[in-house]
Amino acid sequence: MVFSLAWRMLSDRHLAEDLAQEVFLQFHRNLQSVDSAGHLRFWLRRVTVNRAIDQLRRKPGHETASLDETAAIAAEHSESDALLQQRLRYLVSQLPATPRAVMVLRYQEDLDPKDIAGMLSMSIHTVKSHLKRSIAILREQMGEVTPAIQAELAAETQHRSLT
Repeated sequence: MVFSLAWRMLSDRHLAEDLAQEVFLQFHRNLQSVDSAGHLRFWLRRVTVNRAIDQLRRKPGHETASLDETAAIAAEHSESDALLQQRLRYLVSQLPATPRAVMVLRYQEDLDPKDIAGMLSMSIHTVKSHLKRSIAILREQMGEVTPAIQAELAAETQHRSLT
């Protein structure tokens, strides 16, 4: 979970590995403050996201991973459109740090907006605002490429039916 969050936030495997290592070192130093398994998951998510946001803010611009590299992030096999998923991952990686954190926590970690608000120390209205704006941005950007992707998929489907 820690590595996956870090990788989605930073779009760089090596930076994500370093960040995960830092999070677990911090966890080791604060081991006595963790009360339960639920608290542990909350604590790990919060520290991971906050460290990733800090790291993204320190960089003058964030680098992105290649689409080939991000394909390995998927935790489970899906029958949905792989090209669309790759494009969506790329577009999420282009969001600013805080909206990206909100989107990753909501849709990758499946957290409720109320939980995200508590984790990121912001109001629930701010979380909902980030979600709404980010989704609008992603829809707009996805709309720009959908015809090209559909044409490519149609050609691939036709090629498969011929073979």
